[in-house]
Amino acid sequence: MADSRQEALEYCLKRTPQRIAQVKAAVQLIQERTQRENHDVLVVLGSGLHDTVCNLGKNPVELPLKELLGAKIPSAQGHGTQIVSVQIETEAKTVNILVCTGRIHLYEGHTPADLCFVPQVAAMTGIQAAFLTNAGGCLQPWELGDVMAIRDHINFSGASPFTGPVFVDISQVWDSDLTAAIKKHASRSGVYAISRGPEYQTLAESIMMRNNGIDMVGMSTVLEAIALYQLGVRVCGVSVTSDLTFSSTPTTHSEVLHAVKSAIPCVQNCLYEVINTLY
Repeated sequence: MADSRQEALEYCLKRTPQRIAQVKAAVQLIQERTQRENHDVLVVLGSGLHDTVCNLGKNPVELPLKELLGAKIPSAQGHGTQIVSVQIETEAKTVNILVCTGRIHLYEGHTPADLCFVPQVAAMTGIQAAFLTNAGGCLQPWELGDVMAIRDHINFSGASPFTGPVFVDISQVWDSDLTAAIKKHASRSGVYAISRGPEYQTLAESIMMRNNGIDMVGMSTVLEAIALYQLGVRVCGVSVTSDLTFSSTPTTHSEVLHAVKSAIPCVQNCLYEVINTLY
């Protein structure tokens, strides 16, 4: 798998060979700092979900993103600026988890390639699967704090992780078996759409999205998922309902924070179920 993944990385970055060298250097730094040759699962935490990493596993090792040459630093509120390596014991093995405590976004002025750098680094550490999380606006009559298993996505960002003739079949990005595991705990499942942001969608756009089968909308996750899938990583994830688009009263900031915080135990259970499915 290592050889095929390396070939896939070289294929998607063939126009930016310097990026390949940066990925390799970042992988080496993670291995040296954590003293873990490989990692098994990547977890990316969305807005307000930083506390998910608390008590997630044992033997945590933190590494500031600023030490990874090529990595950009999140500036959005509610996003951490480090990666954390932790270990979780299963009956089969000790599972090494690489946790990104925050992420960057297109609306911060970053390129699609920037967004996908850390996920690509994680892929080259040997991960089998990625568990992606976000907080999004809900287009359905659900409740704040509901957790939705992402079964598919629609890309309204106008962006791709790739530059040039990098042709990838993305009809099945979201792993059905891992999504089924998440659905044992998540109260909802559905389709997530990404917009570039930073502005939110208009009422007409929201109605159009809902009428076309979209359940949640946000400004992240999709490009990461595509980049990881291209490298042979099994992708799954959840979206936490942090805003009700069609509510008669606007959602306050305190309600958003409370909704995301209330969802953390469910998000953790979804992750544990994914790990138990893998190992």
